[in-house]
Amino acid sequence: MLITHTDQIVPITVFARTSVPPETAFAVTAPIDLSLVFKADRFFPGISHVEKQHDAWDHVGMAREPHFTDGSHVTERLTEYTAPHGFAYELTEFTNVLSAMAQGVRGEFSFLPDGGGSIIRWTYEFKPRPGRRWILRGPFKPLWKRYMQRALDRMADVAEVRDPR
Repeated sequence: MLITHTDQIVPITVFARTSVPPETAFAVTAPIDLSLVFKADRFFPGISHVEKQHDAWDHVGMAREPHFTDGSHVTERLTEYTAPHGFAYELTEFTNVLSAMAQGVRGEFSFLPDGGGSIIRWTYEFKPRPGRRWILRGPFKPLWKRYMQRALDRMADVAEVRDPR
């Protein structure tokens, strides 16, 4: 387990509202092509492709290696998968600047009913390296939150387009 109850984490949470039900939002978001939604901006690279995913992204223990547009990569492992309510994963072994700031990240998606649609909640919990919490909590956090929000908005857009109703 990457993060324990005693760790001093830096959490960042974003939300998106969509007209699709939670089941659809989950079914689209969990296996989404990461390169569709993680686009490079001024501060962060996008995701170019994913390697080492040998099976469907639908059960605990699955691992894959997202590659970024700057040539770096990270290891991602599913730690929870409860369709259609949510899933969680850990990101470790960063090969970019995040390796100097965080030991890893725990990400979690929740899909909540909202009338006939849903609210998607996405949280990143950074586990800072010693002496780096202030960077993650300070100047990094608003930039990363904006990056996450844009990616989540793209995920909600993809769910809207793929809604079978």
